[in-house]
Amino acid sequence: MRRSEVLAEESIVCLQKALNHLREIWELIGIPEDQRLQRTEVVKKHIKDLLDMMIAEEESLKERLIKSISICQKELNTLCSELHVEPFQEEGETTILQLEKDLRTQVELMRKQKKERKQELKLLQEQDQELCEILCLPHYDVDSSSVPSLEELSQFRQHVATLRETKASRRDEFVNIKRQIILCMEELDHTPDTSFERDVVCEDEDAFCLSLENIATLQKLLRQLEMRKSQNEAVCEGLRAQIRELWDRLQIPAEEREAVATVMTGSKAKVRKALQLEVDRLEELKMQNMKKVIEAIRVELAQYWDQCFYSQEQRQAFAPYYAEDYTENLLQLHDAEIVRLRNYYEVHKELFEGVQKWEESWRLFLEFERKASDPSRFTNRGGNLLKEEKQRAKLQKILPKLEEELKARIEMWEQEHSQAFVVNGQKFMEYVTEQWEMHRMEKERAKQERQLKNKKQTETEMLYGSAPRTPSKRRGLVPNTPGKVRKLNTTTMSNATANSSIRPVFGGTIYRSPVSRLPPSGSKPVVTSTCSGKKTPRAGRHGANKENLELNGSILSEGSVPL
Repeated sequence: MRRSEVLAEESIVCLQKALNHLREIWELIGIPEDQRLQRTEVVKKHIKDLLDMMIAEEESLKERLIKSISICQKELNTLCSELHVEPFQEEGETTILQLEKDLRTQVELMRKQKKERKQELKLLQEQDQELCEILCLPHYDVDSSSVPSLEELSQFRQHVATLRETKASRRDEFVNIKRQIILCMEELDHTPDTSFERDVVCEDEDAFCLSLENIATLQKLLRQLEMRKSQNEAVCEGLRAQIRELWDRLQIPAEEREAVATVMTGSKAKVRKALQLEVDRLEELKMQNMKKVIEAIRVELAQYWDQCFYSQEQRQAFAPYYAEDYTENLLQLHDAEIVRLRNYYEVHKELFEGVQKWEESWRLFLEFERKASDPSRFTNRGGNLLKEEKQRAKLQKILPKLEEELKARIEMWEQEHSQAFVVNGQKFMEYVTEQWEMHRMEKERAKQERQLKNKKQTETEMLYGSAPRTPSKRRGLVPNTPGKVRKLNTTTMSNATANSSIRPVFGGTIYRSPVSRLPPSGSKPVVTSTCSGKKTPRAGRHGANKENLELNGSILSEGSVPL
């Protein structure tokens, strides 16, 4: 049942009660029947008019609610379409009045969401426009007339956040490059002469357009300035090297060098100018001291010849070295040769250093070999003999390894340069082989000389007897005898004959009797006798004959170098 019908029935019941109550009052008052009927009709008419009015109002309210519901539904559908949300659905059955209220509330909510999205879109568009102008990028493509969806707003926010990060990154790069550009300009005494350079150096940093093109131009400008700076530094360093070389050649005193010390660092334009002035002054001084300069160059040439292991033929090939006509042309020839040699040494520096290391090791090895063949080495003090033997053994291992390493490097170098690597006029490995062969022959010759000498000495001693020698006391071979001195049996020794001899445990040398003998042409021979007792010769006597030790092998092995 409709609400208006319910209200009408309730109103009729109430009016009927009121009319009955009026009739009772009229009857009590004594109003005639015809008047009561007349008044009843009047009341009924008023009641009817009132009910009609109430019904009309209710019908009007119903129509308004229905119209509002229709309008709200249309607007709600439009808003849901614009906001990209599902259409509104009323849950369960409800009255027209509640439906209208719910729809109106939902419309207000949708309107608020639409307004908020439009406001956020406008704000994002403003931020996008500002960032794109700074970064020189196109604006974000979005329809500003429509309401953006939540996903579109999220993408737009992410895009703006990316633009902010790009701006911060490019700004940091711009500030860093700008700082380096300013430093290079200060170093080069360069004033910004283009509009772009002035925008970079002089204008506000926030006003600079951070486009990729501008950043690339900045990097190009920095590279150009750094290249100019590097070239300037190289020129200044070359001038300094030239100055030092001229100082050394002209033997400029330290006091005069100190006066130029302020420009010996840095590469600014004023420093370069001062260096050039000093070079010009020294060049003029060099022309005035031609002989002195050429002789200084010759000293340096000789040093490079030694470092490059030049042979005598190679040295003599540079004829100007021996000329005595000190002219400018001779100086130029020497300058060109020293530059060539310097470059030649730098190119082959590693090989020359390796050869030099082998030469030093070889000289040290030969020195140890010489000491090893010297019998006086047994008189060493403080363990030097053991140290030398360890060093000699170490060199015997190092030299072959060093030779193999140099051989591999030289072969590689010869393949790359298609020419032979020579040392003292011959190939290095031939030179090494020759040195080993010469060492082997020298050892063989020394060995033969010792054998010949020992043979002659033995024959002489066998014929005439050995000369008396006082055994030397050595700490390493003679044991310490506390307090007592051993004595030979003087009675037995006095009976020894002049040609009596004793063989030591080492063998080889004949020891003469300590009793002096008569000349060969003197008296008749005497019967030979030995020392009293059965004592072996003292350790001190073993070292008395050094040649014997060399002939039969050293107590400490001399070792040999494999060829």
